[in-house]
Amino acid sequence: MLMEAPVCLIENRPNGLRASPEALRLLSEIQKPVVVVSIVGLYRTGKSYLMNKLAGKTTGFPLGSTVQAKTKGIWMWCIPYPDRPNQTLVLLDTEGLGDVEKGNSQNDAWIFALAVLLSSTLVYNSVGTIDQTALDKLHFVTELSDHVKAKASSIPRDTEDSSEFVRFFPTFVWSVRDFTLQLERDGQPITEDEYLEHALELKKGSTQKDQIFNLPRKCIRLFFPTRKCFVFDCPTTRKKLPYLEQMKECELDPDFVEQAKMFCRFVYWTSREKTLPGGHVVTGNLLAKLVETYVDTISSGNVPCLENTVLALAEIENRVAVQEAVARYAQLMEQSLELPTETLQELLDVHKKCEEQALEKFMARAFKDDTRQFQQEFMKTLESKKEAYCCKNELKSSEICSALLSSLSENLETNIKNGSYSRPGGHQEFLNDLQTTEKQFLQTPKKGIMAGKILKEFLQSKENIGKTILQSDVSLQEKDKEIADGQMKAKAEKLEKEIQKQEKEMLQQKLEDQKQTYEMNFQKLKEKMEEERKQIIEENEKMTQSKLKEQKALLEEGFLKEANQLSKEIQQLKTEKEAVEQPNWITTALQILGNAFIDAVPLILDKFVAVFLTPGGSEEEEEEEEEEEYGHQATGQHFDWTERIY
Repeated sequence: MLMEAPVCLIENRPNGLRASPEALRLLSEIQKPVVVVSIVGLYRTGKSYLMNKLAGKTTGFPLGSTVQAKTKGIWMWCIPYPDRPNQTLVLLDTEGLGDVEKGNSQNDAWIFALAVLLSSTLVYNSVGTIDQTALDKLHFVTELSDHVKAKASSIPRDTEDSSEFVRFFPTFVWSVRDFTLQLERDGQPITEDEYLEHALELKKGSTQKDQIFNLPRKCIRLFFPTRKCFVFDCPTTRKKLPYLEQMKECELDPDFVEQAKMFCRFVYWTSREKTLPGGHVVTGNLLAKLVETYVDTISSGNVPCLENTVLALAEIENRVAVQEAVARYAQLMEQSLELPTETLQELLDVHKKCEEQALEKFMARAFKDDTRQFQQEFMKTLESKKEAYCCKNELKSSEICSALLSSLSENLETNIKNGSYSRPGGHQEFLNDLQTTEKQFLQTPKKGIMAGKILKEFLQSKENIGKTILQSDVSLQEKDKEIADGQMKAKAEKLEKEIQKQEKEMLQQKLEDQKQTYEMNFQKLKEKMEEERKQIIEENEKMTQSKLKEQKALLEEGFLKEANQLSKEIQQLKTEKEAVEQPNWITTALQILGNAFIDAVPLILDKFVAVFLTPGGSEEEEEEEEEEEYGHQATGQHFDWTERIY
């Protein structure tokens, strides 16, 4: 989706924040993964200019040229990501913090919190230098633990919750505008990043003044372990600043132009897809739900809980995943299946291909389905859909066969009605006409799987008529009549056995199909779990390394208490990693799926056993024992499928 201009995503009203329905609709139409870059900072610091540069434009987000803030609430611009065709770049320009004309200053903290929660990369824009004044103005970062809960089981009020926040929080980029200092320390040149890290060094001491000094620095260091700094010269003279939007690049300070290009390149190269803990990639549609959930929570007077939000979104997404996957299955079946099929296996083969594509669609969207509730629902729904197609296939075949027999037996029915067979030799003529009808029926193609059963019912409907004709045929001796009657019974029994054999074969095919369904779900879940494990371990390793780096810095600065706290968090991360690396981390999920499958198969299994254990009319004891043993094997087969995963 290409947006020609930004739209307001979250409105800042005197009575609170409100998500724009139209903006949410536009965002929800984006099915691609999104990379979200937000910018925050005091009003009139040039935030919108940088966002326009990221959009590859000179205009778009309004540039304020007076002391009045232009941007209200949070504005959104969705554009194709440069050089990433499968992603969408979502730029969020936030209302300037600290606007004295604002109706509700409390919303500043919520605007900042929302920018943090929604972003892949968060840009903090300030003017001048990174000094105590600049850090004091960034007091919103110290209030994050008052406005955001990481876990439902706790109410964090200090930086100790940073170990959880890091799972959710974005990369932090500090953009310092109109920077006039030399990047030097102790007479030696330093980088922009070294300048930022020096500004974030803590002060030793336990006085209240020391604590006030250290708090914003601690929060930035603990909440945002991945940090970057850019400094910018003034783009032009003060008199020309009001016309910055109309100025060409060649009219701006060359150093500023190059600095802006470096900033954009860094954001483009390093920004990653917005993800939820566990590595689930956020699409535009899911981002819209995140926005709506956070804003609704804030508007209701509650504090957003990151864990609860993810779980709530997972349930919504998983329900949609089931619906979309089932709809995809139905669409593919309608496109691929021509009824009636000549065999059940033909239908099952088409079903299997459609089921596989539907399962891939479900797996791609579903996440945090820890109890496998939704995968089980998906399996049961598709099983039900498959059975519906089987019934539809049988019905279509029955209709065709009945119509065909009705057409082919017109002459036979006419003769029966007018009594043409009630004469000497009439029984043989009746049999000949009946056999002709049967032969023509069997030679006609594309009747479907019910041909045998419908033919049997047709022939059964003529048994009593045949017996009456046989008994009235005076040309036959009693012995001849007994032989003819015996032949009719033998033929009926043979046909009955053929029908039973076909039913057993079809039930066996259905049971085999369910086995394949389970194995396919089993394999896809295993692959998904392996990928999730890899992502969790990578996320864990990233967090561990960032904390080790921070711990080393704290030890060098002499902050043993803070370093020891990080040791506990690092150990907890190692414990979590070890748990995920255990084989039972995946095995448990597969066991749950196995139990779900066992719950899903009793109906077909009961039918299978009933047919196999029903006597088939054979007088051969050996054959009956063979069929009974076959049935017992079938009843135990599904246990083998699930037991082998343990």
